Amino acid sequence: MGELDLTATSVFLDFDGTVSVADVSDHLLERLGAPGWRAAEAAIEATGLGTRAWLLEMWDHLPHDEVMLRAVAAEVALDDGFESLATALRAAGAEVAVVSDGFGFYVEETCARFGLPALTNHPDFATGRLGLPYEDRCCPCSSCGVCKQSPIKDAQTAGRTAVLVGDGASDFKAALVADDVFAKGELARWCEDNEIDHRRFDCLAEVEQALVG
Repeated sequence: MGELDLTATSVFLDFDGTVSVADVSDHLLERLGAPGWRAAEAAIEATGLGTRAWLLEMWDHLPHDEVMLRAVAAEVALDDGFESLATALRAAGAEVAVVSDGFGFYVEETCARFGLPALTNHPDFATGRLGLPYEDRCCPCSSCGVCKQSPIKDAQTAGRTAVLVGDGASDFKAALVADDVFAKGELARWCEDNEIDHRRFDCLAEVEQALVG
């Protein structure tokens, strides 16, 4: 892909393993998950039901103690280049949003600090229920908690170039429709296996260099 007009570009950043250096949802389960969560996870993965089923089941294996969950989530660091990337992109006129199919609360907290919109799942700590405000049951797959294709298609409909930056399985379907894909980890391997054009990266500083210079 040639040089982008960033004033007409929307950049969508995955959170777990992309903005953060590791998957926060996995970290929470490793540290706080109730006995049996691994067996439950394996059973869901064997069915191929998708992330929505995984999220709802795994949320019920975590304590719904907001203070405890936020403290443990904060143990996972952010990529050192996140703030610089977001700042540089917005200064160049791009729209920047975080799209995450994780447990949501830590994504919302981080994005609020940096003034970024977050499309993610939303736990209600008063009721213990995990809300899915960005699911799309009209989507052909209809299996995600957050449909990452939807905001990408909305940007494209508005005449904008949609860039996806991600690392995992929750980004697979979004990579099919994005105009430009930056991929690492599982997403990069999947893109290679499925001949999806992408640019490999290891850290967000590399994405900033490629997009902004």
